[in-house]
Amino acid sequence: MIFLSIIEVETRSASGMVVEDWRRNGGMGAMKAKRLRIEAVTRGAAWGRGVAVAPLAKARQRADRPSARPPLARVELLDKPARVRFEDEIDAALKRRPTSEAKLAGAVRAVAPLSPALRASLGEATAVLLRRGGRTRELYGCGLRALSEAQDRQAVSLLRQALSGDEAGGPAALSAACFSRDPELSSLLAKVAASRQSHLAFGAELARVARGESSGALLAQLAPMIKESHRISMCVELFVPLVRAEPISKDVATALSVLRGAERHLGRWLVLAEVAVKAGDLAPLEEARSRADTGPASSRAAWSLVAWALAATDSATRGLPAPAPPSTRPTLELVARLSDRPSADRDTTFLFRMARAGAASARPMLETLARVAPLADETGLRAALYLARNHGRGELRESLVEAARACKREDLRGMAAAALWDASAHGPAGSGARLDEMRARAREVSEDLLSSRVLGNVAWGALIRAASRGGAGPEPVLTETPFRWIQWGWLE
Repeated sequence: MIFLSIIEVETRSASGMVVEDWRRNGGMGAMKAKRLRIEAVTRGAAWGRGVAVAPLAKARQRADRPSARPPLARVELLDKPARVRFEDEIDAALKRRPTSEAKLAGAVRAVAPLSPALRASLGEATAVLLRRGGRTRELYGCGLRALSEAQDRQAVSLLRQALSGDEAGGPAALSAACFSRDPELSSLLAKVAASRQSHLAFGAELARVARGESSGALLAQLAPMIKESHRISMCVELFVPLVRAEPISKDVATALSVLRGAERHLGRWLVLAEVAVKAGDLAPLEEARSRADTGPASSRAAWSLVAWALAATDSATRGLPAPAPPSTRPTLELVARLSDRPSADRDTTFLFRMARAGAASARPMLETLARVAPLADETGLRAALYLARNHGRGELRESLVEAARACKREDLRGMAAAALWDASAHGPAGSGARLDEMRARAREVSEDLLSSRVLGNVAWGALIRAASRGGAGPEPVLTETPFRWIQWGWLE
């Protein structure tokens, strides 16, 4: 007991000295003070003392406190009622794990870029889950990934704690480390890269390559040691986020080639190939073209679509004109094979990738999916969006209005409103007034969505309102990434 008291006195004294130094020099010691407080809590827990977990501070409460650091210089694009709703849901999830935590985490992740205040609450929740050892919680992975991808100031301290813990914080921490450029993580990642568990070492070394700290030699040595189950997990947890990210070093090419050689699922092969092509390695593109020309007849159609997708990725990375849309006609089985998800999921991601590119060959399948009226499922709503916007089916906008206002499935109303917003982005000459009317209807529905009992609807409503103010940029609202997060709860 005497020893513990000495620790507490020394810690408080050191913290007081640093805070006093902060008052004199304008904030240079703030980070050190925070680190000392964290270390004090950690030492207390290590000696068997209980650590009290305070409730999360809401944004309105934090605003009344003196801040040790200046706030993020970013605009708050999330309305206060929506932000408070998300904060309340996060608080409730910490008290009792909800059955639908994946969709809660997906909705939070979709709107987190709009709100520095919400990210602050998310950071506090992630810290609580770290102390509890809850690295299997969806909210934990959501927090680490969202904060790191947003380059939020909380990410480094959270990642430092996560990487120092069991299993190096799990795949979410290793994936988030790929997006952080802070040098504080270098030594921790190097330590994990020397782990005897090959999948952890591979994840850490991948982060080091992405951060420009490694030549990729160790990564290539580790690749043949990866078991199939770990390779499947890493494809979703580590490489799918890298497909959306900025290109990483070409040093990753050799390791990716080894993984592709062992991969039997075409959709996961495509994910690994896209990361390599973005990094400047065109070997996967040449291989796909070769198999499309000379491979088995039964697989040539699939490989031709893979070659088109990789060519599109290469063109987008290098700022070149996009390749011509593919002429191969998709089928449900074909697009399911080209998804990074298990084929049994019947995921139609690749179909809508073709639709975004304006592929005429995708229209028959889109017409089939949107044939049932009223629109009552996710694929039908998305098919109606592309048919209305790209193929002259303007009457489907009225179907989207009906679905947004009175769909039998409440959880589809927000998605229908987002589809209506995107479908009204442009149309035939002379239809400007009609399109403006449709966008006004989408904005009207978005106001109602903010009070929906379904959190996904609140997220779609917030995204529509941000887009209507110009805060979301020229990009459409209903893109693949927020759709997977909000509707399916896929949090990669």
